[in-house]
Amino acid sequence: MSATVAIRPAIAADDDAIWAILEPTFRAGETYPIPRDIGRADALAYWRAPGHSVFVAENAGAIAGTYYLRANQRGGGGHVANCGYMVAAEAAGRGVARAMCAHSLNAARERGFTAMQFNFVVATNERAVRLWQSCGFATVGRLPLAFRHPALGPVDALVMVRAL
Repeated sequence: MSATVAIRPAIAADDDAIWAILEPTFRAGETYPIPRDIGRADALAYWRAPGHSVFVAENAGAIAGTYYLRANQRGGGGHVANCGYMVAAEAAGRGVARAMCAHSLNAARERGFTAMQFNFVVATNERAVRLWQSCGFATVGRLPLAFRHPALGPVDALVMVRAL
């Protein structure tokens, strides 16, 4: 990591920086099951959906990543958290995703969640899979050919979980 990563709740003034992170990832279509042509307003509405607590990670004075934290399900499944994370391309490999994951685990515990589940980790996103495993997540399910990768065609998606 090149500098200390500071994580704070996102504010409306962060939306341009958040969009600058979301857009290339959504356009690439390799890791999120979101339409590749999604517009700014719809992408931000997805990221900031009701029930999502949104955070940004700052590294060297710039927003280098963002994540949301939410209940994975309502009612009887409301004790399990879910997150979505994204790191700016220029910040990759600097510990931003790891810092956001650690922060999200603590934030989830503080909110009373007892586990965290990732519902749809694209199996070809090997860097993310390794990171989540190193953070204590186990693969508990495999969804065969559930994701249409733009270059590789249909690939598996993983369900990953860890207790808090």
